Amino acid sequence: MHKVDTFKDLHLTDARLAAIEAIGWSVPTPIQQKAIPAAMDGRDVVGIAQTGTGKTGAFMIPAIERIRAGGGLQVLVLCPTRELAAQVAEDAEELAQGTRLRVACVVGGVGYGPQITALSSGFEILAATPGRFNDHLERGNVDLSNVRVLVLDEADRMLDMGFRPQIEDVLRRTPKGRQSMLFSATMPNGVHALALQITKDALWVEATPEGTTAEGIEERVYTVKPEKKSGLLLALLEDPSWDQVLVFTRTKAEADGLQGWLEKAGIATDAMHSDRNMVHRARALDRFASGQVRVLVATDVAQRGLDVEGISHVVNYDVPVDPEDYVHRIGRTGRAGAVGTAVTFVTGADLGYLRSIEHRLGRRLPRRSVAEFDYAGSSRERDEDDYSRSRSGRGMGSKSAEDLSDEEIESLLDFSS
Repeated sequence: MHKVDTFKDLHLTDARLAAIEAIGWSVPTPIQQKAIPAAMDGRDVVGIAQTGTGKTGAFMIPAIERIRAGGGLQVLVLCPTRELAAQVAEDAEELAQGTRLRVACVVGGVGYGPQITALSSGFEILAATPGRFNDHLERGNVDLSNVRVLVLDEADRMLDMGFRPQIEDVLRRTPKGRQSMLFSATMPNGVHALALQITKDALWVEATPEGTTAEGIEERVYTVKPEKKSGLLLALLEDPSWDQVLVFTRTKAEADGLQGWLEKAGIATDAMHSDRNMVHRARALDRFASGQVRVLVATDVAQRGLDVEGISHVVNYDVPVDPEDYVHRIGRTGRAGAVGTAVTFVTGADLGYLRSIEHRLGRRLPRRSVAEFDYAGSSRERDEDDYSRSRSGRGMGSKSAEDLSDEEIESLLDFSS
């Protein structure tokens, strides 16, 4: 493969280069350098790339270059969440500047009427979530006979959410001669099997090692008593450099509660989770992206697909249970070469989850402490009630926190980086 230093080296049309320049992309990311040339030649591609590595451009740039206006639905991108589908559609519209190609987005949580109109109007590019898209398929609202490019984005997440039957239904209805591309941050057995099922002689490309975090992200762990997490967050927010902060909670109720608590403290905050309708979620995201609110509190609905430039800090208010979720969450900051900070609050009940994350990353996360909120305390005093609520720790065998020896606890709560 020839050397790729700029987008011009990819032999794109002038219109595409102009659109890319207008977006502000200057140099192709590693996944774009590897995937675009093969995809431009019509070859199937399987990409292993975490969020924030430019994978949307890796599949959308060649897809746009290979289709023409007026041919009906030709590019179908399936995404696990509404937010990711909306982001893919937005990127497609920007990349398609200078053409007559039309882009639509089909997701749940909104009315069918405008979507039916878009589908019947012959839009060439469509980003969709599998559930709502299959509803339209069953109703006869969409014609897949002209699909030339099928993309499964965040395939691992779609399988986790139980969308395999809907994906296989789409596969059966699209032309067998289509170009297929699958992108996933991880490659567990189910995704690997799906990739082999939908592609033929595919080029497999990997932007970063599986399960690693993006460069440019400073990671910190704060040990904290459970009842003092909100106070610690407020103390950290006193730093003016924390100007655009995404906070992840484990539950929807906790997200709502934390939003209300921060607002009472004078912090402009909004919340985003699956119980809030699509209109509210879109409004919350817009307010956060535009700087109207400083803090967005969200559940894992935002850990993939949320593409907001300039997020200064990501806070794991609750430690993610799955180590892969840690990677996706903190990938919301430090995007596209920017720098960012990822902070994780760890209570005694979270020690097993922390060890699993560190085992998955293959490295120890740096510890920090704020004495007023510190779980360990200056003399490493422990709240036995906190330990009694501990869960069995992944990565600790059958031991829960109360079963650990003093030496094991010391190693987990050690503040040496």
